[in-house]
Amino acid sequence: MNTQHEKLRMMLTAAVFAAIIGILAQVTIPLPLVPITGQTLAIGLAATILGARYGTLSALLYMLIGAVGLPVFSGMTGGMGVIFGPTGGYIVSFVFSAFFIGWYIEKTAANIRHAFVANLIGMIINLSFGTAWLKVIAELSWPEAFAAGFVPFIIGGIVKALLAAWIGIQVRKRLASVRLLPQSSQKHPA
Repeated sequence: MNTQHEKLRMMLTAAVFAAIIGILAQVTIPLPLVPITGQTLAIGLAATILGARYGTLSALLYMLIGAVGLPVFSGMTGGMGVIFGPTGGYIVSFVFSAFFIGWYIEKTAANIRHAFVANLIGMIINLSFGTAWLKVIAELSWPEAFAAGFVPFIIGGIVKALLAAWIGIQVRKRLASVRLLPQSSQKHPA
């Protein structure tokens, strides 16, 4: 296939994943400062399936769409106020988390074990950045920020990392088998 067509297809796929992130963001369990959402699962899926470049693009598109005011963030919210609010650090970290997950899988092997490790580390990136942001924005002490912004999300994060790895690798295999992923994404099929 023509590389221009392949690039366009992958950019459109990244846009679809940005929409999926926005949809899963609406799956929430409310907590006092930061809710548990499906966003991190969607970020893990995007990065596991699409790799570093297009997984990161999907996270970036999601963040930008929400930043301009479309209600794609948790609780059907959007705008710069959310980005600069208590949960903004988690949203900004999605770009870095997606890049790392995709990069790690590309550098190791596209299998469930490596995808799980990548998604676990991605979760730590997300929670660390979000907790640091929460500490500054909410003017909390480090123990308070850690208790509110990190600890409640560990178990759910592990479960979402496992789901993103398992589902992501299965979808990635199927897309590769019908040649819907570029050749570079098929480098290490599981």
